Amino acid sequence: MPISEARVATADGSRYLQQLCKHWSHKFTVDFTADRGMIDFGDGRACALAADAGGLVLRATVPEGGDAARFETVIADHVKRFAFREELTFDWHPLGD
Repeated sequence: MPISEARVATADGSRYLQQLCKHWSHKFTVDFTADRGMIDFGDGRACALAADAGGLVLRATVPEGGDAARFETVIADHVKRFAFREELTFDWHPLGD
């Protein structure tokens, strides 16, 4: 399963993590605390989140042959909606096998 990661610099990583998890908890299986989260989108797609004082780390997993770029965009767009007061940069990169 391909996994990609983005680290987003923000002082509000925990807030965005919790907002994102609450937002998707009505539709998907979600488990989260103030500094860690996991959203299971089904069909082999998932997003793990971790927040610290420096930002938010997002780890996107898609099944083999899945559209990783589209999934990354969906996740980033949702975070950006919650972070409309600041300009966030998402630099996704694949993690090694």
